[in-house]
Amino acid sequence: MSDTEQLVRQVTEAILQHLAGVPKGSVSPEVPIGVSNRHVHLSRQDVDLLFGPGYEITRMKELQPGQFAAKETVILAGPKGTIEKVRILGPVRRKTQVEISRADGYVLGIKAPVRDSGDHEGTPGLVLVGPKGAVTLENGVIVARRHIHMSPRDAEMFGVSDGDQVDVEVMGLRGVVFRNVLIRVHKDYELEMHIDLEEGNAAALNNRDFVRIIGMSRGMEDHV
Repeated sequence: MSDTEQLVRQVTEAILQHLAGVPKGSVSPEVPIGVSNRHVHLSRQDVDLLFGPGYEITRMKELQPGQFAAKETVILAGPKGTIEKVRILGPVRRKTQVEISRADGYVLGIKAPVRDSGDHEGTPGLVLVGPKGAVTLENGVIVARRHIHMSPRDAEMFGVSDGDQVDVEVMGLRGVVFRNVLIRVHKDYELEMHIDLEEGNAAALNNRDFVRIIGMSRGMEDHV
């Protein structure tokens, strides 16, 4: 670790120690942004079908702890069109999930609902095409609901719990308020809000920009 990295870590730890002594909910630290483009989470079975038996996807970029963007990509094929070079995110999951934007849905010819990760009931499917084969999904295509990853310490600082919904403010010329942002708490999570590419473009946000939690949401609106 370089001297600069050590200094940054020391300053960050000092700030967190100070905030830990501040009454819960009385501060509103900023949250870094992660803008997600379309991507695929694959099951072990579907990795084998798309890339060959026993194939291991290759780490390219680290994301949240234990999660990574892979070098490998697949093709999405819908009733109306296709999208090539769609990145795979690892590690493998119990069930395959495809996360797209609303605009991607128009290209593919499918109407994917806004859902929490893993909520596949009533969602559409499509065909995944890899170098060794293809997989027809009956469901599992979603527009991912915006959410914030945070550790239990972060949650204590913000005064929130896993499953809560908050309102988040984006400052600047294209400032907006994102409502009904899901809080996801885990001991291994690093603080980061995830939005899709369309949301990021609408608010002129880039990776590692910052937003601010401004309060609890009143309740989730209907979304399709």
